[in-house]
Order: sequence, then C-alpha cells, then structure tokens
Amino acid sequence: MNTMFDTLLQLPLFQGLAQEDLTSILGKVKLHFSKYKAGEVILKAGSTCDRFMFILKGEVASITSSSDASYSFTEYLQAPLLIEPQSMFGMNTTYVSTYLAHDEVHTVSISKAFVLNELFKYEIFRLNYMNVISNRAQSLNTRLWSKTEDSLEKRISGFIINHIERPVGEKLLKIKMEELALIVNDTRIGVSKALNGMQEEGLLELHRGEIMIPDAGKLI
Repeated sequence: MNTMFDTLLQLPLFQGLAQEDLTSILGKVKLHFSKYKAGEVILKAGSTCDRFMFILKGEVASITSSSDASYSFTEYLQAPLLIEPQSMFGMNTTYVSTYLAHDEVHTVSISKAFVLNELFKYEIFRLNYMNVISNRAQSLNTRLWSKTEDSLEKRISGFIINHIERPVGEKLLKIKMEELALIVNDTRIGVSKALNGMQEEGLLELHRGEIMIPDAGKLI
C-alpha cells in the first residue's frame, strides 16, 4: 500500500525530489488532513485559493459554470491530484470550479505561506511548478488557435474540448439545446440532428438538459 509520501511523489510538483527531501519539507509544516464522503463539497468556486489542496485518495467531480450560468461542465478526476495550482497566484486568486467528492476522498493541504517561504527554496519544486503552469497555458493556447472545423459535429466537439480541463475521460455538459445552437451558430433542429448522429456513433449520450460524454478523447 502506498504511503502519503509515495502518493505525493507521483504529483508533477514533487517529481525529481528525493523522498528524504520531501520528508524534510513535510516535517516543517502543519499538514491539514481531511476526509469527505460522496457528495460533500471539498472546495467552492469563488473561494480564495490560499493553499495547495492535494487529493490523495478517491475521485472528485469538478464543476465549472459559464459566467452567466447558462451551462456547466462536470469532469471526474482521480487521485493523486493537485487542485488548481494556477489559482494561487495572479490577478484572480480564487478557485474557478467547485469540487465535490464523487466517492470517499482523502485530502491534505499546505498553506500558501509555507509554499512561498519553504517549498520555493527548492529549485526542483520551482521548476516543476513553472512547468505545470506553462504546460497548461500552452495547451489552452493551442486549443484557442486551432482551426475552426466546418461541420456542425466538429464545432460541437470543439466547444466541448475547449471547455474541459482534461480532454480524456467522462464529462457531463448541462446546457439547453437553444443555448448550444447559439454557441455553435446553427439552428436548434440542426444541433438536435447532429447530437443524435453523434449519439448513434457512441460519442455521447443525450438526456433531458444534459449531454454525457463517456470518453472525451474520442471527440478529438
């Protein structure tokens, strides 16, 4: 059975650190351990990101809503996981998404003050953190500047891919057909026909007010 150290060393931020270094780091900080039952809120969108929150065990549901709340995406993310490392610094230091425990979830958090005062003393940690942020920015930039496809099915797929954190695994999109039609610049009837075709291909499943994508990777 993996120890907490083994789990943390699997995260990109700590890769390359010797276990002795991680033991020394964690020996200096007060760790905050929590356990959540399925359905419990771990973090809420809009709350201040004043700590690194690590998911050590379990699966979380990440729910991200549009600014006008007209649609939302739900993603399911497995441990080990660091929640929104990009939200700790910058102009907006609040969480973008709400995180719920999908099953029993174990977490540990480290304060922002300790990250600044201790973790940033380690060059490998600084490099890992810069790589995490840079890779995410580059990935989002690539999606933003990718060629707009002509077919309606491809425009729908592009909308989904451009709004999720990880383009793999199960996703849930809550949206009205009229709203999706406006976004992809087509008619409600056209969008309905395209979605039904995609459902026949096994790319998604249609429910009232919801679109479930079993594996987002198949949309690429």
